[in-house]
Amino acid sequence: MDVQAQLDLLCRGTVEVVQPDTLRRKLERSRETGRPLVVKLGLDPTAPDIHLGHTVVLEKLRQFQELGHQVVLLIGDFTGRVGDPTDRTATRRQLSAREVDEFARTYVEQAAKILDRSRLEIRYNSEWLAPLTFQDLIELMAQMTVARVLEREDFHRRFTGHLPLYLHELLYPLMQGYDSVALQADVELGGTDQRFNIMTARQIQEAYGQEPEVAIFMPLLEGLDGVRKMSKSAGNYIGITEPPQDMYGKVMSIPDGLIGRWGTLLLGWPPDVVEAGVRAGDNPRDWKARLAREIVARFWGPEAAAEQEARWDRTFRRGEVPPDAPRLPLPAGAEDLAAVDLVAGLPGIASRGEARRLLSQGGVTLDGVRLDKDQRVAVRPGSWVRVGRHRFFRFEDDAR
Repeated sequence: MDVQAQLDLLCRGTVEVVQPDTLRRKLERSRETGRPLVVKLGLDPTAPDIHLGHTVVLEKLRQFQELGHQVVLLIGDFTGRVGDPTDRTATRRQLSAREVDEFARTYVEQAAKILDRSRLEIRYNSEWLAPLTFQDLIELMAQMTVARVLEREDFHRRFTGHLPLYLHELLYPLMQGYDSVALQADVELGGTDQRFNIMTARQIQEAYGQEPEVAIFMPLLEGLDGVRKMSKSAGNYIGITEPPQDMYGKVMSIPDGLIGRWGTLLLGWPPDVVEAGVRAGDNPRDWKARLAREIVARFWGPEAAAEQEARWDRTFRRGEVPPDAPRLPLPAGAEDLAAVDLVAGLPGIASRGEARRLLSQGGVTLDGVRLDKDQRVAVRPGSWVRVGRHRFFRFEDDAR
């Protein structure tokens, strides 16, 4: 692939490239010398899962690999103990070295689901950050003013709002910048929320006599709520190692307005394909089912995706009880039972108060008929109860 074709591919789907001309020059030099570009992605292991939001960037890294460049997955085992303050309104809890090490191992295993492991270099920033002397730290801190750090929106907001802002948090962008110096990175990728950190890395590299890296910013994927970015701390994410059933169900729960964007960012669908289909009369539910099927197939294979699609259709389109629904013995007084007592006796229902709330919300059906909180019911062998969208129970004479 010639340089222009490489440039077109690598810039496709990005929010911003700083600077495209420099990237072209680096690609030309790489082609002439045979030296691959060093392309960096830093991940702090602050929780055990890589989620779908991360894959937007990982897929771009895969393109660099396929073009023959050297991708470095930088595990922030040292910066992870500080915690990226990006978008935070309060200081992160500092993780122990043991927690970070455990999370880091899972990151590498999960990233290999997307990246070519045979062409991937794994580095840990404790290699160079842990040995820094206090003199080294002073030299690093001398490369940036306090005024520049406080330009960062989240720092500025906390400072002016008289919220705690600790000195170790101010060091975070400098530490990430020093990572690029240690790796002599040519390119760094990240979401748009990483702009301050990555632009700081360019400044730090230049201060240490290196050519600044090209910054490639990828769009942020909205989470399950359709509002905030997908984030482990927000709890609105889908981990790429979640079981196929959970992954499929979570995708089917997203707002219809996210279908096209998720399809474009995660699967490469044309940007307007869903909107055009809906205008032509397509049911958004069918597009969502396609999205769920293709995402599950991406991580678990087409057979698992087909199985989950069939299961979803049986359960939610045709109202059938899943074959793996728990079997329960008939309750006492099954022929004439208060609906509240029936629901309160189900596994996972904490109290009669919770049972009454679920019934009041119309969230419980018996043999397909919605129950009322004041109703009395008859439960027979083979009867089934559905609570909410996902919990099913079948009653049998001899259930164990």
